[in-house]
Amino acid sequence: MIPAMPPSDFMLDFDRVRRLGFPEVVLAAGKDTAQIVAIVRQLARENDVLVTRLTSDAWEELSREAMPGHADYDERSRTLVVRVGKSNRPVPGDVAIVTAGTADIDVAEEARRTLEYLGVSSRIIADVGVAGVVRLLGKLEEIERADIVIAVAGMEGALFSVIGGLVGKPILCVPTSRGYGANFEGLASLLSALSSCANGVVAVNIDSGYGAAMAAYRILSKGPKTWQRPRESAASASRPRSTSTARRPASTGARRKRS
Repeated sequence: MIPAMPPSDFMLDFDRVRRLGFPEVVLAAGKDTAQIVAIVRQLARENDVLVTRLTSDAWEELSREAMPGHADYDERSRTLVVRVGKSNRPVPGDVAIVTAGTADIDVAEEARRTLEYLGVSSRIIADVGVAGVVRLLGKLEEIERADIVIAVAGMEGALFSVIGGLVGKPILCVPTSRGYGANFEGLASLLSALSSCANGVVAVNIDSGYGAAMAAYRILSKGPKTWQRPRESAASASRPRSTSTARRPASTGARRKRS
């Protein structure tokens, strides 16, 4: 049994669905098992729960604890979905997740699992990097059918500009830390995305499949439909409003007649 934890360790945001249209997601990195369990149990009262960056060792320890609903852990994406029958509403639209190499699949899977949790349809088109650009050209029609493209690439990140120059849909770039020394753990591919000549491609953080998925969700969902903004006070609403136009100055001809 894990030890009890101080209640001041966290403060949950149950209002996020109303404001933003999606529930709070748990980042497992930096949290111990007691914290993750306590947070998941509370969030599951309102919604299914997504946990990201959960290592297999952390999951092994976590799986020994009583969890609400059904726990679905995926080792490759390091994500856990706790399903309690309160899923997000399906969102119209489709996302193509395109990877430059097989080594980028774990980041792509984090994006796919996040989109699945959010109710967005997606598919992964893997290993079509520019080293064999004919592979990408062969998948171009399939990519163009998507509403949004998430491009995932390490090394020098050339895939971002190539897709950006071929496909007219929103392109969300995910630089990854896959590559040799001069890749600088993803910095090279991040700079490639940020300095791309292809107009309008945008980038998220290194290895952040989750970040790209959330951006795609915001675009497709168009925000919450029930957000209530403050209304005018009754006093200000009851004040009469002038509809008259400003007086026009007399013409020069009228001035001459008066003179």
